[in-house]
Amino acid sequence: MNWILIALLGYVLLQLAVVFLLARKPQTESDYLLAGRSLGPWLAVFSVFATWFGAETCIGATAEAYSGGLTAVAADPFGYALGIVAMGLFFAAALRKRGLLTLADLFRNRWGSGIERLAALVMIPSSLLWAAAQVRAFGQVIASVSDLSFIAATGLAAFVVIVYTAVGGMWADAWTDLVQGLVLILGLLLLLAVFVLLGGFEALPDTAAAAAARAPARARPLIEVLAVPIFGTIAAQELTSRVLAMRDAKLARSATVAAGFLYLAVGLIPVVIGLGAAATLGTGVEPEQVLSRYAQSQLPVILYVVFLGALVSAILSTLSGALLVAGSLAAHNLIAPLAGDRLGERAKLRLNRAAVVAFGVIAYLISLGSDSLYALVEQASGLASAGVLVLMVVAIFAPAVGGVASAAAALIASVAVYVLASNLDATMPYLASLAAAVCAYAVLAPFGPRAGRLSRT
Repeated sequence: MNWILIALLGYVLLQLAVVFLLARKPQTESDYLLAGRSLGPWLAVFSVFATWFGAETCIGATAEAYSGGLTAVAADPFGYALGIVAMGLFFAAALRKRGLLTLADLFRNRWGSGIERLAALVMIPSSLLWAAAQVRAFGQVIASVSDLSFIAATGLAAFVVIVYTAVGGMWADAWTDLVQGLVLILGLLLLLAVFVLLGGFEALPDTAAAAAARAPARARPLIEVLAVPIFGTIAAQELTSRVLAMRDAKLARSATVAAGFLYLAVGLIPVVIGLGAAATLGTGVEPEQVLSRYAQSQLPVILYVVFLGALVSAILSTLSGALLVAGSLAAHNLIAPLAGDRLGERAKLRLNRAAVVAFGVIAYLISLGSDSLYALVEQASGLASAGVLVLMVVAIFAPAVGGVASAAAALIASVAVYVLASNLDATMPYLASLAAAVCAYAVLAPFGPRAGRLSRT
């Protein structure tokens, strides 16, 4: 009998029990999507940290460090930590002061419902790719401790998270984020302690140098590699939703900045493990299973189960946030407006939950068709976020500049250029999409109706 798998599933069932216990708390759409805008300091910091500290940091960064050395992990944790801190310093307070449910609401207030819907349409695929990365990671964890095939393990993972997210919403997610964040930190610190006690730091220079020597030449310059996580994080609805759920603007700023520094400190642990794992495991391990395999080989069974709980915690919190965002953009910004004022709060809750279920299934299918966790995360951060970032900056800092035509052009140009440049294997597809969005907005700024004024309520 596979006691490790049983213990892992037991931990997941415990998380589900907490979610069902808190499931009656959401009574309105705001409760479900933003926890009633009531997150205090602890919940605020750990909600941001746990949502962002997912599979790409634990599993993906370890895999990249193992197979490519230190230069392969510039994006994560360094780039994403910078993005979170920048969001806190420059955008969090301004967003929290406005009565928004989603980032698309900001665009509706400034440019009208047409831009709201267009923005939602271009942001949903990004959240789906992010969710698919976490589903893939969850499946890899289950597959590494069981005899299940990757497809079966990923299917089980998808089912658990769909139920987890659809039932609880942001309120349950925030409380489980606090618990999961603490478990995650404990699990990684345990693994780091064992790594140090076994002399991992002594062999680190040699294993890191060997990993760097094995790494293929970097396809893209460092400025492009960092631009994707930094700007993509600022423009991510997943992070915005956490900011909007905090108690007030001052807390939104300070808690987001604190979460960014916590992310960097904890995120360095998987990088260190990845750089040194070859001394124990050799160089022939599937990179995305390195962290789990290393922990399994070095930790006693009890501590290994604790570590797996930490790894699952990271994945659950990030995956639930991504599915909640995709569902909210579809239900709140695309479908609900078609019904006008006919939808009550209960109907809106059902609509959001149904959207979460639908997108969970889609994320599962995407995860099966992908070859790389890190690649999924990069695509999620890069796709459409350049245009969204341009609109965020204009709406907050230059609300009188440009109109509907320029906003639409910026969103469309960013997506079109990113997809085209990526398919042509350009060296800087994201920066090209950002430049295209800025130019499109600037060129059309003098033309077209402005269609709305930014709300500051």
